[in-house]
Amino acid sequence: MTKPSFATHEVFNQSPPFEDVDLFTADEPLVDAVAANGGADAAKELSDFGRHWGSAAMAARGRLANENTPKLKTFDSRGNRRDEVEFHPSYHELMAHSAHAGVHNSTWTADGKPAGAPSEVVRAAKFYMAAQVETGHLCPITMTRASVAALASQPDLLAKTMPVIAQRAYDPTFAPWWTKRGMTLGMGMTEKQGGTDVRANMTRAERTADGYRLTGHKWFMSAPMCDAFLVLAQAEGGLTCFFMPRFAPDGSVNALQFQRLKDKLGNRSNASSEVEFVGAYALPVGEEGKGIRTIIQMVQLTRQDCAIASAGLMRSGLAHALHHARHRSVFQKHLADQLLMQAVLADMALHVEASVALVMQVCRAFDRAPQEPGEATYMRLLTPAIKYWVCKSAPPFLYEAMECLGGNGYVEEGILARHYRESPVNAIWEGSGNVMCLDVLRALAREAEAALAVLRELSAETQGLSGAGEAVAFIGKTFRRPDSERVARIAVEKLALLAAAAALNRVAPRQAELFAATRLAANHTGMYGSVEFTNDDIRALLERALP
Repeated sequence: MTKPSFATHEVFNQSPPFEDVDLFTADEPLVDAVAANGGADAAKELSDFGRHWGSAAMAARGRLANENTPKLKTFDSRGNRRDEVEFHPSYHELMAHSAHAGVHNSTWTADGKPAGAPSEVVRAAKFYMAAQVETGHLCPITMTRASVAALASQPDLLAKTMPVIAQRAYDPTFAPWWTKRGMTLGMGMTEKQGGTDVRANMTRAERTADGYRLTGHKWFMSAPMCDAFLVLAQAEGGLTCFFMPRFAPDGSVNALQFQRLKDKLGNRSNASSEVEFVGAYALPVGEEGKGIRTIIQMVQLTRQDCAIASAGLMRSGLAHALHHARHRSVFQKHLADQLLMQAVLADMALHVEASVALVMQVCRAFDRAPQEPGEATYMRLLTPAIKYWVCKSAPPFLYEAMECLGGNGYVEEGILARHYRESPVNAIWEGSGNVMCLDVLRALAREAEAALAVLRELSAETQGLSGAGEAVAFIGKTFRRPDSERVARIAVEKLALLAAAAALNRVAPRQAELFAATRLAANHTGMYGSVEFTNDDIRALLERALP
């Protein structure tokens, strides 16, 4: 009997996998942005990182960590409460590789002080590349890094924890943090009834002989496998920040009872949980009643990472789309040679160029803020504006990238479907779009003269660019309106676009002119490819995007 055969066709005209590439040197806009912001000497370190993270092995780890999602193990086999979260080995491998590269701690010295320039820029470049491979594991990575800023409010606690945080090692064992060779930290702020309004939190903190005991809940507790968490609770003096370890000082499992893991749209490799505190042991971080002031030091850094990650996701979408278009033939020629596809890809490439230039410039401001007041103001004013624009632009961008691959972009076997599902979270986490706009308004109100100086600087850096003068005038006029909150989204987006044009002008002046002409002098449409570039500009944009 003849066996049925399914070999009815030869597989051809399919793009090869986009892997085993150097994610740094293959990205000329990233190389230029890092150099322009003080990180040129780190080029070899970043190329080594880019080759490793651009490998087929790392791509496989990213896929496996998302296909095999974390599981909550509330009890052990004997009925003891454990509240452990189990992960696929690939997730732990991703965490280990990020930790080994210092993505979780390299912006700090061994004693928890800012490491100084260009540590923020170099670390951001690594974070940007890692996000292109697997973004979920970066949640505990970014929170661990950012937690040091909050712990600085409690020097004795920082002195105890920093020797473990400072290790370039990842230790996944479920054990007290002080026994481990490396630790991670998470965060728990929001409650059911409050959400963004953390002043409505009802978790109570009662002082005891050895610290505090917390009773209450968190509706979102990010990365519940971490060794400790920074949480907000109501103490006698008001809303206060606390350090809550997984294990109490006597080595017993602390009274954090995880109710369930969130079933999220994306970010599926990373666990997010609902948790009850049943008299959980905790230590104060900063003064009682100053919890928001303490935690905002951490949130400023996590917001920065939201923007970097979103820019990285868009970069990956562009690279995969362009790679596919150069290999896929349609109507007897490659997609990349079709005029309409060139217009789409070039417009997308311009958006990514501006995004990476902008996030690297704000990272430069983070580097220099401790010594330069102007950079500190830029950081405070522009971080929420940048998070707003970059994070909100990622989902539609990644949809366009998926469409460039056609049906192959829509299936889960490719990375773009995962990127698309991942992309909305960065606009939601650490303050939604409206919260970012309100934060810009607060910065303007509190530091009016300093903010005006930043706007003057942006005006000088964009002088001669199409539409820049009009944008400066519009921003100044709109923010002075008595109902500025009503039109804050318009003004904040324009502010981010102006800052992007200024940042790009320092890196690639011709691209900055194109960006200004299509985003400041004219309202960019909701569809990529709806602007007209010259053939020379298209070639330059696409060659810079992916040689």
